[in-house]
Amino acid sequence: MAETHGGGPGDGAAEVLDRPLPDGVRRRVVQIAADGFGGLTLAELPAQLRQYARFTPNRRAKFAGNAMAAALESDTLFRQRIGEKLREAQPELADALDSGSPPPAADPLDVAAAAYVLRPAGWVKLVAAAGEEAQRADAERADEETRAELERLRTDLERAREHGRDETDRLRAELDASRKEAESLHRKLRGALSDVKRGEAAVRKMRAELDAVRAETQTQVSAAESESRRLRTRLSEAEAALEATRKAAREGRSVEDMRVRLLLDTLLDATQGLRRELALPPVSVRPAETVDAVEPGRMTPKDIAARALSEHDPAVLDQLLALPQAHLVVDGYNVTKTGYPQMPLEKQRLRLLGQLSQLAAQTGAEVTCVFDGAELAAPVLLAPPRGVRVLFSKPGVTADELIRQLVRAEPPGRPVIVASTDREVADGVAKAGARPVASAMLLKRLS
Repeated sequence: MAETHGGGPGDGAAEVLDRPLPDGVRRRVVQIAADGFGGLTLAELPAQLRQYARFTPNRRAKFAGNAMAAALESDTLFRQRIGEKLREAQPELADALDSGSPPPAADPLDVAAAAYVLRPAGWVKLVAAAGEEAQRADAERADEETRAELERLRTDLERAREHGRDETDRLRAELDASRKEAESLHRKLRGALSDVKRGEAAVRKMRAELDAVRAETQTQVSAAESESRRLRTRLSEAEAALEATRKAAREGRSVEDMRVRLLLDTLLDATQGLRRELALPPVSVRPAETVDAVEPGRMTPKDIAARALSEHDPAVLDQLLALPQAHLVVDGYNVTKTGYPQMPLEKQRLRLLGQLSQLAAQTGAEVTCVFDGAELAAPVLLAPPRGVRVLFSKPGVTADELIRQLVRAEPPGRPVIVASTDREVADGVAKAGARPVASAMLLKRLS
Protein backbone atom coordinates (compact mmCIF):
# COMPACT_ATOMS: atom_id res chain seq x y z
CA MET A 1 0.00 0.00 0.00
CA ALA A 2 1.27 3.56 -0.68
CA GLU A 3 0.25 6.96 0.76
CA THR A 4 -0.31 9.62 -1.87
CA HIS A 5 -2.37 12.47 -0.26
CA GLY A 6 -0.85 15.85 0.70
CA GLY A 7 -0.73 17.85 3.98
CA GLY A 8 0.62 20.99 5.67
CA PRO A 9 4.28 21.74 6.16
CA GLY A 10 5.92 20.53 9.36
CA ASP A 11 4.05 17.14 9.48
CA GLY A 12 4.39 13.89 7.59
CA ALA A 13 1.18 14.05 5.65
CA ALA A 14 3.05 15.05 2.47
CA GLU A 15 5.49 12.18 2.74
CA VAL A 16 4.96 9.24 0.39
CA LEU A 17 5.94 5.60 0.98
CA ASP A 18 7.60 4.48 -2.27
CA ARG A 19 7.66 0.78 -1.43
CA PRO A 20 5.14 -1.75 -0.14
CA LEU A 21 4.48 -1.77 3.58
CA PRO A 22 6.65 -4.52 5.14
CA ASP A 23 4.67 -7.57 6.28
CA GLY A 24 5.67 -7.21 9.93
CA VAL A 25 4.71 -3.53 9.98
CA ARG A 26 1.45 -4.28 8.19
CA ARG A 27 0.48 -6.91 10.78
CA ARG A 28 1.13 -4.44 13.61
CA VAL A 29 -0.88 -1.72 11.79
CA VAL A 30 -3.83 -4.12 11.40
CA GLN A 31 -3.61 -5.02 15.12
CA ILE A 32 -3.60 -1.28 16.07
CA ALA A 33 -6.68 -0.76 13.89
CA ALA A 34 -8.40 -3.81 15.41
CA ASP A 35 -7.68 -2.56 18.96
CA GLY A 36 -8.94 0.96 18.26
CA PHE A 37 -11.89 -0.31 16.22
CA GLY A 38 -13.93 -1.12 19.29
CA GLY A 39 -13.68 2.44 20.67
CA LEU A 40 -15.45 3.99 17.64
CA THR A 41 -19.16 4.30 17.11
CA LEU A 42 -20.90 2.69 14.18
CA ALA A 43 -21.25 6.08 12.47
CA GLU A 44 -17.51 6.76 12.84
CA LEU A 45 -16.61 3.55 10.99
CA PRO A 46 -16.28 3.38 7.21
CA ALA A 47 -19.24 1.67 5.57
CA GLN A 48 -17.20 -1.36 4.49
CA LEU A 49 -16.07 -2.00 8.11
CA ARG A 50 -19.37 -1.66 9.95
CA GLN A 51 -20.16 -5.39 9.51
CA TYR A 52 -17.15 -6.20 11.73
CA ALA A 53 -18.20 -3.86 14.59
CA ARG A 54 -19.28 -6.74 16.90
CA PHE A 55 -16.22 -8.90 16.27
CA THR A 56 -13.59 -9.39 18.95
CA PRO A 57 -10.20 -7.73 18.21
CA ASN A 58 -8.57 -11.07 17.27
CA ARG A 59 -11.44 -12.16 14.98
CA ARG A 60 -11.54 -8.63 13.54
CA ALA A 61 -7.78 -8.76 12.76
CA LYS A 62 -8.23 -12.22 11.22
CA PHE A 63 -11.30 -11.61 9.02
CA ALA A 64 -11.17 -7.82 8.39
CA GLY A 65 -7.39 -7.27 8.20
CA ASN A 66 -7.26 -6.46 4.47
CA ALA A 67 -10.33 -4.21 4.69
CA MET A 68 -8.92 -2.25 7.67
CA ALA A 69 -5.51 -1.89 5.98
CA ALA A 70 -7.21 -0.53 2.84
CA ALA A 71 -9.36 1.87 4.95
CA LEU A 72 -6.29 3.19 6.80
CA GLU A 73 -4.59 3.89 3.48
CA SER A 74 -7.53 5.50 1.72
CA ASP A 75 -9.64 7.06 4.52
CA THR A 76 -7.70 9.85 6.27
CA LEU A 77 -10.46 10.49 8.82
CA PHE A 78 -10.61 6.83 9.84
CA ARG A 79 -6.80 6.78 10.18
CA GLN A 80 -6.87 9.91 12.38
CA ARG A 81 -9.57 8.39 14.62
CA ILE A 82 -7.49 5.21 14.99
CA GLY A 83 -4.48 7.42 15.71
CA GLU A 84 -6.36 9.17 18.51
CA LYS A 85 -7.17 5.78 20.06
CA LEU A 86 -3.49 4.89 19.74
CA ARG A 87 -2.45 8.15 21.48
CA GLU A 88 -4.81 7.30 24.32
CA ALA A 89 -3.46 3.76 24.59
CA GLN A 90 0.27 4.54 24.15
CA PRO A 91 0.81 8.28 24.92
CA GLU A 92 4.55 7.94 25.57
CA LEU A 93 5.21 6.33 22.18
CA ALA A 94 3.02 8.96 20.45
CA ASP A 95 4.83 11.88 22.16
CA ALA A 96 8.22 10.39 21.32
CA LEU A 97 7.24 10.10 17.62
CA ASP A 98 5.97 13.69 17.60
CA SER A 99 9.29 14.88 19.05
CA GLY A 100 11.20 12.92 16.42
CA SER A 101 13.05 10.69 18.91
CA PRO A 102 11.41 7.27 19.28
CA PRO A 103 12.38 5.24 22.37
CA PRO A 104 15.52 3.20 21.63
CA ALA A 105 14.22 0.20 23.58
CA ALA A 106 10.95 0.03 21.62
CA ASP A 107 10.32 -2.65 19.02
CA PRO A 108 11.12 -1.22 15.55
CA LEU A 109 7.97 -2.83 14.14
CA ASP A 110 5.77 -1.22 16.83
CA VAL A 111 7.47 2.18 16.18
CA ALA A 112 6.99 1.86 12.39
CA ALA A 113 3.31 0.82 12.76
CA ALA A 114 2.57 3.71 15.14
CA ALA A 115 4.40 6.14 12.77
CA TYR A 116 2.34 4.83 9.84
CA VAL A 117 -0.92 5.53 11.71
CA LEU A 118 0.08 8.90 13.36
CA ARG A 119 2.10 10.21 10.35
CA PRO A 120 4.65 12.38 12.22
CA ALA A 121 7.47 14.00 10.30
CA GLY A 122 9.90 11.38 8.96
CA TRP A 123 7.46 8.46 9.33
CA VAL A 124 8.46 7.11 5.93
CA LYS A 125 12.06 6.70 7.12
CA LEU A 126 10.84 4.97 10.27
CA VAL A 127 8.74 2.55 8.23
CA ALA A 128 11.60 1.90 5.79
CA ALA A 129 14.06 1.43 8.66
CA ALA A 130 11.65 -0.96 10.37
CA GLY A 131 11.32 -2.88 7.12
CA GLU A 132 15.08 -3.10 6.76
CA GLU A 133 15.37 -4.12 10.41
CA ALA A 134 12.68 -6.73 9.90
CA GLN A 135 14.45 -8.03 6.81
CA ARG A 136 17.72 -8.09 8.73
CA ALA A 137 16.02 -9.90 11.60
CA ASP A 138 14.42 -12.33 9.12
CA ALA A 139 17.81 -12.84 7.52
CA GLU A 140 19.41 -13.44 10.91
CA ARG A 141 16.56 -15.74 11.89
CA ALA A 142 16.90 -17.57 8.58
CA ASP A 143 20.64 -17.77 9.14
CA GLU A 144 20.05 -19.14 12.64
CA GLU A 145 17.53 -21.61 11.27
CA THR A 146 19.99 -22.56 8.53
CA ARG A 147 22.73 -23.06 11.11
CA ALA A 148 20.35 -25.11 13.27
CA GLU A 149 19.25 -27.15 10.24
CA LEU A 150 22.90 -27.66 9.28
CA GLU A 151 23.71 -28.77 12.80
CA ARG A 152 20.70 -31.09 12.76
CA LEU A 153 21.81 -32.49 9.40
CA ARG A 154 25.31 -33.01 10.76
CA THR A 155 23.86 -34.79 13.77
CA ASP A 156 21.66 -36.92 11.49
CA LEU A 157 24.65 -37.65 9.27
CA GLU A 158 26.73 -38.73 12.25
CA ARG A 159 23.82 -40.84 13.53
CA ALA A 160 23.43 -42.34 10.06
CA ARG A 161 27.14 -43.10 9.94
CA GLU A 162 26.96 -44.81 13.34
CA HIS A 163 23.89 -46.71 12.21
CA GLY A 164 25.71 -47.66 9.00
CA ARG A 165 28.69 -48.91 10.98
CA ASP A 166 26.39 -50.88 13.29
CA GLU A 167 24.48 -52.27 10.30
CA THR A 168 27.78 -53.15 8.59
CA ASP A 169 28.98 -54.96 11.72
CA ARG A 170 25.64 -56.80 11.96
CA LEU A 171 25.77 -57.80 8.30
CA ARG A 172 29.36 -58.98 8.71
CA ALA A 173 28.33 -61.08 11.70
CA GLU A 174 25.39 -62.51 9.72
CA LEU A 175 27.74 -63.17 6.80
CA ASP A 176 30.16 -65.02 9.12
CA ALA A 177 27.26 -67.02 10.56
CA SER A 178 26.03 -67.80 7.05
CA ARG A 179 29.49 -68.95 6.03
CA LYS A 180 29.73 -71.20 9.08
CA GLU A 181 26.26 -72.59 8.36
CA ALA A 182 27.19 -73.17 4.72
CA GLU A 183 30.35 -75.01 5.81
CA SER A 184 28.25 -77.13 8.19
CA LEU A 185 25.79 -77.89 5.41
CA HIS A 186 28.67 -78.84 3.10
CA ARG A 187 29.99 -81.23 5.74
CA LYS A 188 26.51 -82.72 6.22
CA LEU A 189 26.14 -83.02 2.43
CA ARG A 190 29.46 -84.83 2.15
CA GLY A 191 28.36 -87.14 4.99
CA ALA A 192 25.03 -87.76 3.24
CA LEU A 193 26.81 -88.54 -0.03
CA SER A 194 29.00 -91.03 1.83
CA ASP A 195 25.89 -92.61 3.35
CA VAL A 196 24.32 -92.82 -0.11
CA LYS A 197 27.41 -94.53 -1.49
CA ARG A 198 27.44 -97.00 1.41
CA GLY A 199 23.74 -97.62 0.84
CA GLU A 200 24.30 -98.26 -2.86
CA ALA A 201 27.10 -100.70 -2.01
CA ALA A 202 24.78 -102.45 0.49
CA VAL A 203 22.06 -102.64 -2.19
CA ARG A 204 24.49 -104.19 -4.64
CA LYS A 205 25.55 -106.70 -2.00
CA MET A 206 21.92 -107.55 -1.20
CA ARG A 207 21.18 -108.00 -4.91
CA ALA A 208 24.12 -110.40 -5.22
CA GLU A 209 22.92 -112.33 -2.18
CA LEU A 210 19.37 -112.36 -3.62
CA ASP A 211 20.68 -113.75 -6.91
CA ALA A 212 22.55 -116.44 -4.99
CA VAL A 213 19.40 -117.28 -2.99
CA ARG A 214 17.37 -117.46 -6.20
CA ALA A 215 19.92 -119.82 -7.76
CA GLU A 216 19.91 -121.99 -4.64
CA THR A 217 16.12 -121.97 -4.58
CA GLN A 218 16.00 -123.01 -8.22
CA THR A 219 18.36 -125.85 -7.43
CA GLN A 220 16.18 -126.92 -4.51
CA VAL A 221 13.06 -126.71 -6.67
CA SER A 222 14.69 -128.92 -9.28
CA ALA A 223 15.71 -131.40 -6.59
CA ALA A 224 12.16 -131.32 -5.15
CA GLU A 225 10.66 -132.00 -8.58
CA SER A 226 13.04 -134.94 -9.03
CA GLU A 227 12.07 -136.28 -5.59
CA SER A 228 8.38 -135.79 -6.46
CA ARG A 229 8.75 -137.79 -9.65
CA ARG A 230 10.55 -140.53 -7.70
CA LEU A 231 7.78 -140.60 -5.08
CA ARG A 232 5.12 -140.77 -7.81
CA THR A 233 6.90 -143.79 -9.26
CA ARG A 234 7.01 -145.49 -5.86
CA LEU A 235 3.32 -144.61 -5.32
CA SER A 236 2.41 -146.25 -8.60
CA GLU A 237 4.40 -149.32 -7.58
CA ALA A 238 2.64 -149.34 -4.18
CA GLU A 239 -0.79 -149.03 -5.82
CA ALA A 240 0.03 -151.97 -8.12
CA ALA A 241 1.16 -154.01 -5.13
CA LEU A 242 -2.05 -153.08 -3.25
CA GLU A 243 -4.21 -154.14 -6.17
CA ALA A 244 -2.39 -157.45 -6.32
CA THR A 245 -2.94 -157.91 -2.58
CA ARG A 246 -6.66 -157.15 -2.94
CA LYS A 247 -6.96 -159.67 -5.74
CA ALA A 248 -5.32 -162.31 -3.62
CA ALA A 249 -7.65 -161.42 -0.73
CA ARG A 250 -10.73 -161.77 -2.92
CA GLU A 251 -9.56 -165.18 -4.05
CA GLY A 252 -9.08 -166.28 -0.44
CA ARG A 253 -12.36 -164.76 0.79
CA SER A 254 -14.56 -167.67 -0.38
CA VAL A 255 -13.08 -169.95 2.29
CA GLU A 256 -13.65 -167.31 4.98
CA ASP A 257 -17.25 -166.68 3.74
CA MET A 258 -17.96 -170.39 4.08
CA ARG A 259 -16.70 -170.40 7.66
CA VAL A 260 -18.74 -167.30 8.56
CA ARG A 261 -21.89 -168.76 7.01
CA LEU A 262 -21.47 -171.94 8.97
CA LEU A 263 -21.05 -169.95 12.19
CA LEU A 264 -24.16 -167.85 11.36
CA ASP A 265 -26.28 -170.95 10.81
CA THR A 266 -25.11 -172.29 14.15
CA LEU A 267 -26.10 -169.04 15.88
CA LEU A 268 -29.52 -168.98 14.23
CA ASP A 269 -30.25 -172.51 15.37
CA ALA A 270 -29.14 -171.66 18.90
CA THR A 271 -31.33 -168.55 18.91
CA GLN A 272 -34.45 -170.43 17.81
CA GLY A 273 -33.88 -173.00 20.53
CA LEU A 274 -33.45 -170.19 23.10
CA ARG A 275 -36.71 -168.54 21.98
CA ARG A 276 -38.60 -171.80 22.39
CA GLU A 277 -37.03 -172.42 25.79
CA LEU A 278 -37.77 -168.84 27.11
CA ALA A 279 -41.24 -168.65 25.47
CA LEU A 280 -40.77 -164.91 24.55
CA PRO A 281 -43.97 -162.94 23.68
CA PRO A 282 -44.32 -161.16 20.31
CA VAL A 283 -42.98 -157.56 19.97
CA SER A 284 -45.59 -154.91 20.96
CA VAL A 285 -43.76 -151.79 19.64
CA ARG A 286 -43.13 -151.35 15.96
CA PRO A 287 -40.36 -149.16 14.43
CA ALA A 288 -42.93 -146.90 12.77
CA GLU A 289 -44.20 -145.93 16.19
CA THR A 290 -40.80 -144.46 17.16
CA VAL A 291 -40.94 -141.78 14.44
CA ASP A 292 -41.79 -138.35 15.95
CA ALA A 293 -44.85 -136.98 14.14
CA VAL A 294 -48.20 -135.34 14.87
CA GLU A 295 -50.94 -137.84 15.39
CA PRO A 296 -54.57 -137.07 14.52
CA GLY A 297 -56.26 -135.01 17.23
CA ARG A 298 -52.98 -133.67 18.71
CA MET A 299 -52.34 -129.87 18.53
CA THR A 300 -49.19 -128.43 17.01
CA PRO A 301 -47.64 -124.98 17.76
CA LYS A 302 -49.19 -123.65 14.57
CA ASP A 303 -52.68 -124.67 15.75
CA ILE A 304 -52.44 -122.54 18.91
CA ALA A 305 -54.33 -119.19 18.88
CA ALA A 306 -56.52 -120.32 16.03
CA ARG A 307 -59.52 -120.17 18.30
CA ALA A 308 -60.94 -117.23 20.27
CA LEU A 309 -57.54 -115.65 21.21
CA SER A 310 -55.71 -112.63 19.75
CA GLU A 311 -52.25 -113.10 18.30
CA HIS A 312 -50.89 -110.69 20.96
CA ASP A 313 -52.68 -112.25 23.97
CA PRO A 314 -50.14 -113.57 26.55
CA ALA A 315 -52.46 -116.55 27.02
CA VAL A 316 -51.29 -117.75 23.59
CA LEU A 317 -47.76 -118.05 24.98
CA ASP A 318 -49.09 -120.07 27.96
CA GLN A 319 -50.80 -122.48 25.55
CA LEU A 320 -47.64 -122.87 23.51
CA LEU A 321 -45.51 -123.53 26.58
CA ALA A 322 -48.09 -126.10 27.81
CA LEU A 323 -47.35 -128.32 24.79
CA PRO A 324 -45.28 -131.47 25.57
CA GLN A 325 -41.50 -130.94 25.42
CA ALA A 326 -41.92 -127.23 24.51
CA HIS A 327 -38.70 -125.26 23.99
CA LEU A 328 -38.74 -121.44 24.34
CA VAL A 329 -35.85 -119.62 22.55
CA VAL A 330 -35.56 -115.89 23.50
CA ASP A 331 -33.77 -113.22 21.44
CA GLY A 332 -32.33 -111.53 24.58
CA TYR A 333 -31.37 -108.02 23.51
CA ASN A 334 -34.36 -107.76 21.19
CA VAL A 335 -36.66 -108.34 24.17
CA THR A 336 -34.79 -106.10 26.65
CA LYS A 337 -34.41 -103.20 24.21
CA THR A 338 -38.12 -103.45 23.49
CA GLY A 339 -39.10 -103.43 27.16
CA TYR A 340 -36.47 -101.37 29.03
CA PRO A 341 -33.87 -99.91 26.60
CA GLN A 342 -32.78 -97.13 28.99
CA MET A 343 -31.08 -99.58 31.38
CA PRO A 344 -27.41 -100.67 30.99
CA LEU A 345 -26.88 -103.96 29.15
CA GLU A 346 -25.80 -105.80 32.31
CA LYS A 347 -28.96 -104.83 34.18
CA GLN A 348 -31.07 -105.66 31.12
CA ARG A 349 -29.61 -109.21 31.07
CA LEU A 350 -30.07 -109.77 34.81
CA ARG A 351 -33.66 -108.55 34.79
CA LEU A 352 -34.68 -110.69 31.80
CA LEU A 353 -32.93 -113.84 33.07
CA GLY A 354 -34.61 -113.52 36.48
CA GLN A 355 -38.05 -113.28 34.87
CA LEU A 356 -37.31 -116.21 32.49
CA SER A 357 -36.26 -118.34 35.49
CA GLN A 358 -39.66 -117.75 37.09
CA LEU A 359 -41.40 -118.58 33.78
CA ALA A 360 -39.44 -121.84 33.45
CA ALA A 361 -40.37 -122.82 37.01
CA GLN A 362 -44.06 -122.09 36.33
CA THR A 363 -44.38 -123.86 32.95
CA GLY A 364 -41.70 -126.58 33.13
CA ALA A 365 -40.67 -125.71 29.56
CA GLU A 366 -37.08 -125.70 28.35
CA VAL A 367 -35.88 -122.04 28.08
CA THR A 368 -32.84 -120.83 26.13
CA CYS A 369 -31.88 -117.12 26.11
CA VAL A 370 -29.52 -115.95 23.33
CA PHE A 371 -27.48 -112.70 23.49
CA ASP A 372 -25.38 -111.10 20.76
CA GLY A 373 -21.71 -111.47 21.72
CA ALA A 374 -20.63 -108.79 19.20
CA GLU A 375 -21.85 -106.03 21.55
CA LEU A 376 -19.56 -107.16 24.38
CA ALA A 377 -16.11 -105.68 25.00
CA ALA A 378 -15.10 -108.77 27.03
CA PRO A 379 -16.60 -112.20 27.93
CA VAL A 380 -19.53 -112.02 30.37
CA LEU A 381 -19.11 -113.80 33.69
CA LEU A 382 -22.49 -114.79 35.11
CA ALA A 383 -24.15 -117.83 36.69
CA PRO A 384 -27.20 -118.82 34.58
CA PRO A 385 -30.38 -118.88 36.69
CA ARG A 386 -32.12 -122.19 37.41
CA GLY A 387 -34.02 -123.54 34.41
CA VAL A 388 -32.56 -121.09 31.83
CA ARG A 389 -29.79 -121.87 29.34
CA VAL A 390 -27.77 -118.68 28.50
CA LEU A 391 -25.81 -118.53 25.23
CA PHE A 392 -23.69 -115.76 23.63
CA SER A 393 -22.92 -115.79 19.93
CA LYS A 394 -19.30 -116.36 18.91
CA PRO A 395 -17.21 -113.67 17.11
CA GLY A 396 -18.39 -113.35 13.53
CA VAL A 397 -21.77 -115.01 14.32
CA THR A 398 -24.86 -112.92 15.12
CA ALA A 399 -27.49 -113.82 17.66
CA ASP A 400 -30.01 -114.22 14.80
CA GLU A 401 -27.87 -116.91 13.15
CA LEU A 402 -27.38 -118.67 16.49
CA ILE A 403 -31.18 -118.77 17.00
CA ARG A 404 -31.64 -120.28 13.54
CA GLN A 405 -28.98 -122.92 14.37
CA LEU A 406 -30.83 -123.82 17.58
CA VAL A 407 -34.11 -124.21 15.68
CA ARG A 408 -32.50 -126.39 13.00
CA ALA A 409 -30.91 -128.57 15.70
CA GLU A 410 -34.34 -129.58 17.08
CA PRO A 411 -36.02 -132.72 15.65
CA PRO A 412 -39.04 -132.17 13.42
CA GLY A 413 -42.30 -132.11 15.37
CA ARG A 414 -40.95 -130.71 18.65
CA PRO A 415 -42.75 -127.48 19.73
CA VAL A 416 -40.16 -124.64 19.44
CA ILE A 417 -41.26 -121.06 20.26
CA VAL A 418 -38.97 -118.11 19.34
CA ALA A 419 -39.56 -114.72 21.05
CA SER A 420 -38.27 -111.91 18.80
CA THR A 421 -39.60 -108.82 17.06
CA ASP A 422 -36.97 -109.08 14.30
CA ARG A 423 -38.91 -109.79 11.11
CA GLU A 424 -36.01 -111.63 9.48
CA VAL A 425 -35.61 -113.91 12.51
CA ALA A 426 -39.35 -114.59 12.67
CA ASP A 427 -39.57 -115.50 8.97
CA GLY A 428 -36.47 -117.72 9.17
CA VAL A 429 -37.59 -119.75 12.18
CA ALA A 430 -41.13 -120.06 10.77
CA LYS A 431 -39.72 -121.72 7.66
CA ALA A 432 -37.75 -124.10 9.90
CA GLY A 433 -40.97 -125.18 11.68
CA ALA A 434 -40.75 -123.01 14.84
CA ARG A 435 -43.49 -120.67 16.11
CA PRO A 436 -42.40 -116.96 16.34
CA VAL A 437 -44.01 -114.70 18.95
CA ALA A 438 -43.52 -110.95 19.45
CA SER A 439 -41.20 -109.66 22.17
CA ALA A 440 -44.07 -107.52 23.48
CA MET A 441 -46.15 -110.68 24.12
CA LEU A 442 -43.33 -112.22 26.16
CA LEU A 443 -42.89 -108.98 28.12
CA LYS A 444 -46.63 -108.93 28.94
CA ARG A 445 -46.45 -112.55 30.10
CA LEU A 446 -43.38 -111.88 32.25
CA SER A 447 -45.00 -108.84 33.86
